[in-house]
Amino acid sequence: NHLRKQGQGLDAAITEGSLTKLRPMLMTAMVGALGYVPMALASGQGAEVQKPLASVVIGGIISSALLTLYVLPALYRVWHKTDELIDDDRDDPEHLTKVHPNVT
Repeated sequence: NHLRKQGQGLDAAITEGSLTKLRPMLMTAMVGALGYVPMALASGQGAEVQKPLASVVIGGIISSALLTLYVLPALYRVWHKTDELIDDDRDDPEHLTKVHPNVT
């Protein structure tokens, strides 16, 4: 919404916002996933419990990263595809008719 308030279009705001958050999100996910690799490769005592737990956690981290990168921007586009630029003055009747043409 911050980029939309600055006047950017929907696609440009989604692209720039996604690229801005890409590196921090990937770094966080990779650090979390790599932290469980020793558990996933364990072969000593308790490995029969650690291996499945580590594989589930690593899979969850990777799937949440992919959902964040692909699904959230797509959902934002679906929810905001009919919106005009976000105004601070939402009580203006003309704004309501621009955003929602069926409102009188």
